[in-house]
Amino acid sequence: MSKLNEILPKVTKPARYMGGEWNSVVKDWELADIKVALCYPDLYDIGMCNLGLGIIYDLLNQQSDMLAERVFAPWVDMEDELRNETIALFSLETKRPIEDFDILGFSLGTELTYTNVLNVLDLSGIPVFSAERDSSSPLIIAGGSCTLNPEPMADFIDIFVIGDGEEIILEFLKVFKEWKSGGSGEKEDLLREAAKLTGIYVPSFYHVEYQSNGVIDSIEPVVAEAKSAIQRCIISDLPQPLTRPVVPYLEVVHDRGAVEIQRGCSQGCRFCQAGMIYRPVRERPEQEVIKCVNELIKNCGYDEISLLSLSTTDYSGITDVISTILRRHKGQNLTLSLPSLRLDSFSISFANLLQNGKKAGLTFAPEAGTNRLRCAINKDISDEEIVNAISTAWDHGWKSIKLYFMIGLPTETSDDIQGIVNLVRRIRSIGKGRMNVRVNASTFVPKSHTPYQWVAQASEEDLIVKQQLLKSGLKKAGVQLSWQDSKVGLLEGVLSRGDRRLSNVIYKAWQGGCRFDAWSEHFDWEKWQIAFTACNLDPLFYACRERPLDEFLPWSHIDTGISTDFLKKEYERTRTGETTRNCKTESCNFCGLQRSQSNCKVKCGEMAAASKAE
Repeated sequence: MSKLNEILPKVTKPARYMGGEWNSVVKDWELADIKVALCYPDLYDIGMCNLGLGIIYDLLNQQSDMLAERVFAPWVDMEDELRNETIALFSLETKRPIEDFDILGFSLGTELTYTNVLNVLDLSGIPVFSAERDSSSPLIIAGGSCTLNPEPMADFIDIFVIGDGEEIILEFLKVFKEWKSGGSGEKEDLLREAAKLTGIYVPSFYHVEYQSNGVIDSIEPVVAEAKSAIQRCIISDLPQPLTRPVVPYLEVVHDRGAVEIQRGCSQGCRFCQAGMIYRPVRERPEQEVIKCVNELIKNCGYDEISLLSLSTTDYSGITDVISTILRRHKGQNLTLSLPSLRLDSFSISFANLLQNGKKAGLTFAPEAGTNRLRCAINKDISDEEIVNAISTAWDHGWKSIKLYFMIGLPTETSDDIQGIVNLVRRIRSIGKGRMNVRVNASTFVPKSHTPYQWVAQASEEDLIVKQQLLKSGLKKAGVQLSWQDSKVGLLEGVLSRGDRRLSNVIYKAWQGGCRFDAWSEHFDWEKWQIAFTACNLDPLFYACRERPLDEFLPWSHIDTGISTDFLKKEYERTRTGETTRNCKTESCNFCGLQRSQSNCKVKCGEMAAASKAE
């Protein structure tokens, strides 16, 4: 501890590593049968905004026989100090070395944190490869959206939790407790028992066979307990809301309270992985939302609360919920935010109501520049609707708009890029050119378990041409334009659809100094190129290759509940420009969830039946 006190004044934002925040939980180490360290492998400033981590932290600490503490990836200055002083990475709550915990759980929300995972393990004194760890090391588990294609991290993680983790994590910890109370036998004994549970994937229990051209031939289980297909865990109802989250001492990226009002989305945007892997839609009851907001304000003192959902205005009781919350907290200077608004006048009216007189700015995502391309990606909103909505925003006093577009979308042409220019110019002219417009053009990255899991990602050459078209087209438009480094998009594309051979690439990139790859000041494509070359792998094979529809994909053994036939049909509709209806308000699209017997999936079918009856 004395060494830690000596180095903290030497690093930026030492509060990242101090702990002791309001609502943090410190339990008696000796009384806990199971000790879990929870890690979001990025800066504290980012990780503390992750609601999933907060939910699991709260859930585990409610169990009398367990404790959960937090750890985040240290910034480069802190890493240098830890290594120079030979201090092992520690938890925030008790400053215990991470290697003393029974379990280290990672939340994998973006592929660009993979090298940080290895760095956290190494700084903790834990071997990075699972094959080098025995029962004396903490068990390494991972959950989060990236685990829907777990293969690139397969050599480092002992157990992946696929899907909603709130229920399955407690089931697994019961298995872990029985194993530990039995004298902590062989690690494989624990893994075999865990593999029997729904949603648990043990990558070491599977053998991957490759064809001569590098394509996967098969992924087969090698032990009896391992299943040929891993079903995603889907909870029937949203978990108990988090009403007493840890309140950071320093300003974080999203410095506000958050209530998850709905999980899942039925809009059906074909590029959106979250819209596919979080189906079906499950809403939190209105009174529960209202109660949760009240308790968050009481327990944390927040004056801003975010109502979270992939499409917040799709929540069926949104009008009543907002009206009730604002009425109950009138005069308290409370601001409600809806981070996922549709680009329509209905959303503008809500935004105007919620901002409590503040007009900081609005953010919307048209995604594409033409009606044709928006229909192709199933984001069915016209240019006129977009312009009318932003005109409404101007009339209500909004002077600043940020617009998110993607370039490199399937079927995209130069006309679609020119469409972005034309649309932005029309928006800029609103209010006689006095509206402040910022435009971000990110690279489209195809993701697993979506209709675009087979498509070739746009090449760097193609992206550069399109970026220049945007730059020249908007040069004198009075617009702030930014775009993503195409090489960052390429790396994300490789890791999002890669196989387990990439584990060695990730390892060599980390050895070469890669970490914080999502941060522009630390991203180093040259180091990644060296790693790919050393492993004799071509990144373009993973990112920029059109895959046949019958190819065995690295994630083919992961069953999200969405059928491959449905994804293929959606892929074909991209080519024809045919849109797919919203199954929450119209009839069922038969995406595959109705196959299941579980209650939450039955609701999906019941909702469709009710819609047809109307």
